Amino acid sequence: MNSSPGNQEVFLAADVGGTHARIGLIAFQPGQGVPATLAYRVYKCADFSSFDAIVRAFCDAFSVEPQRLALACAGFLHEGEVVNNNLRWPIVPADLEKTLALSEVKVLNDFEALAYGTAYLDPASAVTLHDPRRNKQAEEGPVVVVGPGTGLGVAVRLPGSPPQVLATEAGHIQLAARVGREQTVLGELVAPDTHIPYDSVLSGPGLLRLYQAVCRLDGVPCECHEPAAITAAACDGTNAQAVETLQLFCGWLGSFAGDLAMLYGATGGIYVAGGFLSRMTGFMAKSSFVSRFLDKGVMRPFQQTVPVHVVDHAQLGVIGAASWLMNHAPQQAVQE
Repeated sequence: MNSSPGNQEVFLAADVGGTHARIGLIAFQPGQGVPATLAYRVYKCADFSSFDAIVRAFCDAFSVEPQRLALACAGFLHEGEVVNNNLRWPIVPADLEKTLALSEVKVLNDFEALAYGTAYLDPASAVTLHDPRRNKQAEEGPVVVVGPGTGLGVAVRLPGSPPQVLATEAGHIQLAARVGREQTVLGELVAPDTHIPYDSVLSGPGLLRLYQAVCRLDGVPCECHEPAAITAAACDGTNAQAVETLQLFCGWLGSFAGDLAMLYGATGGIYVAGGFLSRMTGFMAKSSFVSRFLDKGVMRPFQQTVPVHVVDHAQLGVIGAASWLMNHAPQQAVQE
């Protein structure tokens, strides 16, 4: 399959993290608004010596020779290379163009891609935690995507045609703890008068750090040694410290999401995305997440107008990267 059957361009879009690389073959015809996924596959990064090896495997599997690649990945582009300590191998767009014989490789942040992708989200793939009655105008407001993973990503999609996405470093905002148990746990996590960002607890590594602090305060040994084990034990109710850890996590995440809603006027909604969150949506629904999201004093009436959804990002980053390339590439490039 060549890159442009008829008047339709076929190109690659990928979402690459420290563990998995998701790649899609995307069809785009000028004038159509939705990218069509012709093929999609997920690869384990540890199984490949480089990202270009993954791209070759994908192209060989589907017998395609696309000319362009939209690449979403955590980190940022600096002096021609993606800066991210969690990637297994270096990613240099210019080198990818050369080794894969591509005419163009464009890179964007993974949460930027997720934010673009929310415009094409299948409602059936989302779990709604807070669903207020709203008018059409409110639905078209700013959308915030927040995602605990290896770190804590935040991006904002602003309404428009095409939409614009603001990448942020909001995960580094100072963690706010309430008087009581939260401040006690915070004191166990960090020395006095020291900055501690939200991503220190609202992330996979942060969940483990939080659990270890709770265990130390309770004077018990840690039975769980990875985030997935903590989540499973909390959801099953088999470990008291894991349950409290996840309750603290959900409370802080609710407060943080509420702050973001106010900060960006997110009447279009809050989308909470992240791999391990899909395994704890039932726990989140019963936790203090929503009450903490709403508990913003005089701003509560505004908070009540903002819907909150949990999404498993799956193909969302790939679709978002594809739509970004479609909307921001020079028009002549997509009509080659």
